[in-house]
Amino acid sequence: MRILIIHNHYQHPGGEDTVVAQEKQLLAQTEHVELLAFHNRKGWQGMWQTFWSPWNIWAGQRVRRAIKRYKPDIIHIHNLHYAVGPIAIRIAKRQGVPVVMTLHNYRLICPSATLFFNGELFINSLQARFPWRAVRLGVHSHSRLKTFWLALTIWLHKKWGTWQMTDRYITLTDFAKQLFIDSSLGVPAEKYVTKPNFAATDERRDHPMDQSETDHFLFIGRLTEEKGINILLKAFAGMDFRLQVVGDGPLRNTVMDAVRTSPNITYLGALERAAITPLLTSCTALIFPSIWYEGMPMTLLDAFAAGTPVIASDLGAMRSMVNDGQNGWLFAPGDAQALREKAKLWLDTDNAYRQHLGNGARLSYKLLYTAKRNQLLLAAIYGAVIESHRRGK
Repeated sequence: MRILIIHNHYQHPGGEDTVVAQEKQLLAQTEHVELLAFHNRKGWQGMWQTFWSPWNIWAGQRVRRAIKRYKPDIIHIHNLHYAVGPIAIRIAKRQGVPVVMTLHNYRLICPSATLFFNGELFINSLQARFPWRAVRLGVHSHSRLKTFWLALTIWLHKKWGTWQMTDRYITLTDFAKQLFIDSSLGVPAEKYVTKPNFAATDERRDHPMDQSETDHFLFIGRLTEEKGINILLKAFAGMDFRLQVVGDGPLRNTVMDAVRTSPNITYLGALERAAITPLLTSCTALIFPSIWYEGMPMTLLDAFAAGTPVIASDLGAMRSMVNDGQNGWLFAPGDAQALREKAKLWLDTDNAYRQHLGNGARLSYKLLYTAKRNQLLLAAIYGAVIESHRRGK
């Protein structure tokens, strides 16, 4: 099978880039794979890319040349925003190549892409014919102009039927799948399939949980409001159990202030994966207090692979991934007191119970999030789409 992957890199590397790299490496073990990469630029080049995003003929030409050169059996699109644009889908279909697209975020149903704005969930656009309220608020980059231009691009291609041309949309959780089905995007339910991401590492704790780990919790992630950093710090401030924080972002100074006033909180900065794995395999639980729906947090997958239970907010993707009492616990989203009480209760449990949840976390990984299972799921999706395309000719 010949697979052409199309991916638009943002200015700052993120989780989507990691997933694309992992899937490309995984597929290359058994298939012929080529990556056609685009990059968002800064300054006037970025403005030019944004202006042409509704119909980027230059990007379209690159896609057309790649198809003619590589002759793929299928195209897998990960991100089109904004240096490529939806023209890639139309070019692929015009060239007679079936298209699969992974929905890493919610951009097709809301210009915010995260369904989060100004400290709270923003779901007003889900059923809107055109997201005028999102435009008025400037939910994309806090800019009305950018929000309008993105919304217009999505709306135009909805009217032109571009989104219907994609043969299959891959959602990362059933929760996200249902959001898209119920939205005003208008793509039929049968075009969606759920396939989670996978953990690239298979390193797990090599010892049972014991008393030495009872006061050591861990947070890993970008230090932003939507990740629940303020809730996390409030919940752990002045407590007698320890929290280690790993990551970087706009709220770094807020974390540093908390470290100065609460000796139980330690900030380790941004770390490479090699340094993070030992932390995951030695902590008593991973804390994940996100207050937006998330796509599929890679940190949770890494925790499950390590056999580490997760205490997460009862919301969106986390609700789909964390089974309360089986591989972790859930708490009321945005509620620092609820998180604090869960942490206290956790410390009152015995080692056997924590080990039970750790085993459940590891089992979740082995059943759902291994590279091998992901490889089989991708092959099944590609095979079904290619066969359906051939029958339709």
